[in-house]
Amino acid sequence: MKNLALTQAGLNLIQQALTIYDSDLRLAVCNAPFAQMFDLPDALTTPGARFEDTIRHLVERGEYGPVDDPETFIHDRVETARAFEPHYMERTRANGRTISVEGAPLPQGGWVTVYTDITQTRAQEQLLRTRSELLSEEVLKRSEELARTNRNLAATNKALEEARRELVETEARTRTTTQMMPAHIARVDADGHYTFSNNRLGDVMPGRPANILGLHISETLGPQAYARVRPHLEAAQDGRQSTFEFNDEMSSRRIRAAFTPDPLEPGVYILSQDVTEETQVRAALQQTRRREIAAQLTSGLAHDFSNLLTIILGMQSRLARMDLGPEAEPLISATLSAARRGGRLLDRIADMTSQRGWQPRPLSLAGFLDELRTLATPSLPEGMELRTRDDTSGAYMADPGLLQDALLNLVLNARDACGEAGTITLSAQEVQETWLELSVEDSGPGFSETALRHGLEPFFTTKGGEGSGLGLAMVYDMTKLAGGSVRLANTGRGARVSLRLPLRRAAQAPVPDTGLVLLAEDSRDLREAIREMLTGLGFSVVEAASVDEACALAEGLPDIALVLSDISLEGDSPGLALADRLPHLPVRFMTSLPPDHPLHIRAHRLGPVLPKPFSAADLAGFLGLVPLPAPAQMG
Repeated sequence: MKNLALTQAGLNLIQQALTIYDSDLRLAVCNAPFAQMFDLPDALTTPGARFEDTIRHLVERGEYGPVDDPETFIHDRVETARAFEPHYMERTRANGRTISVEGAPLPQGGWVTVYTDITQTRAQEQLLRTRSELLSEEVLKRSEELARTNRNLAATNKALEEARRELVETEARTRTTTQMMPAHIARVDADGHYTFSNNRLGDVMPGRPANILGLHISETLGPQAYARVRPHLEAAQDGRQSTFEFNDEMSSRRIRAAFTPDPLEPGVYILSQDVTEETQVRAALQQTRRREIAAQLTSGLAHDFSNLLTIILGMQSRLARMDLGPEAEPLISATLSAARRGGRLLDRIADMTSQRGWQPRPLSLAGFLDELRTLATPSLPEGMELRTRDDTSGAYMADPGLLQDALLNLVLNARDACGEAGTITLSAQEVQETWLELSVEDSGPGFSETALRHGLEPFFTTKGGEGSGLGLAMVYDMTKLAGGSVRLANTGRGARVSLRLPLRRAAQAPVPDTGLVLLAEDSRDLREAIREMLTGLGFSVVEAASVDEACALAEGLPDIALVLSDISLEGDSPGLALADRLPHLPVRFMTSLPPDHPLHIRAHRLGPVLPKPFSAADLAGFLGLVPLPAPAQMG
């Protein structure tokens, strides 16, 4: 308000009259000389006054002299104002005084007008005309025309300056908008040199420079990426728009690019986006859909095949009890062994096509790898060493059960490749803040060319009749469920299998090591079991069976450090309501509901959920107190 008062006081001190009308033809600002020059009442100099009312008042008072049709005159002036354009004019008022009127539109809509009393100036010009007999009529006429032209030129210059300022502001807003976009927006000329960039190339494709104006696109992208985009760039230079995706090896990112021909002059507009996370989610959904289709196709076959195997086993058992002589015994044993192997194969197929999904939970890889080494070591020969190397830090979101199954499978495959002696190395690292890579390397003979091409295909095996051919296929399935990928390679010292999972850091706030835990669980037996787990971790525990009871305890006990609640509780309110009713406390959820249940889905939006059943180690890992090992059954 103080600034407005100062501005108004400054406007009142200038000698010229000034008005600003908005786009609705209502007065926004005027100064005191405007009211004095036209002798206007207060109602017409108050912000909000209508332009039409002011013109009507001036017409009725005779400002414009005799007007034959006042309404038509007023209507024409209003319509002219609606289509307002910069102008300069001079007119003589009914009272004999001459004024100049100079107007210019505003960028926000509306216009500003300045009225100057030039009566004295015109009188001086007239005096000069009458008293300057020595001046030729032509010189005087030219002087008057020059003065008028100068005034018009000054008004035009002001309009041009305002247009230039508006253009600069528009360009600045456009550049700011493009720089805020989560994408790289650029233009290259016909030779492939950048003429515009919003300086986001390094954000979309890490490792690239930010200032690229004048550089050739091949310099900024590098050989591999440029080779991928070059055909699309050439197509756009020929007038054909294209949208495509490619993997950028330098940054390990998935890039979606759109190349659009410039319609005005030779060149191409480029829009590039990082769609790595979108691709990861898409791959996981595709793999889930494939599993559903495979389950539908195999469920009926597996049922019938199981019945056939049951009949075969039964008949072979009867044959074994008959006195068929020593020649029949090995044949019967071999048939029984083959039938049992078929049963195990059915179990593996059922595991691959089951509804088990990727269920990420906070996981500390240091402890996870130690636990995995403890589990795998008893299965290795005495002359074989299993090493682990962890180059990660913090906790990640991963499914410990599926991940453990996959890595154990790879370790056992590496054991079989090495024979009785050798070294297996299990390592974990981050790849350019995009992937979490876990690798299993061995000192064996490495993959054959055939294995490198077909190793991930179901039923492909190099173990002859001893292998099912489903081990690496199960690893591939698990990785795709997470939105990742599997790579087979030879290192020169053996084989390496690398799993790349989307890098998702656990973002949950830490839980205190000790303190009072409010346990909300509607099953008495489960409350007792979970209470023992919590007290074993060093917590004190108070218990509730409903949301209302838990809230009452929270109000009466100000030193609660953590709320651990089932998603479903007694009463009308689900356990999820505690997140809203106790916003000042850290709340963690557990459940036995399936992942596709609506309440489970809602809980996942609030953070990781601990599925039941779980062990004390699972609970400790879920709370971030110790590394989370593989899921185990709760006793």
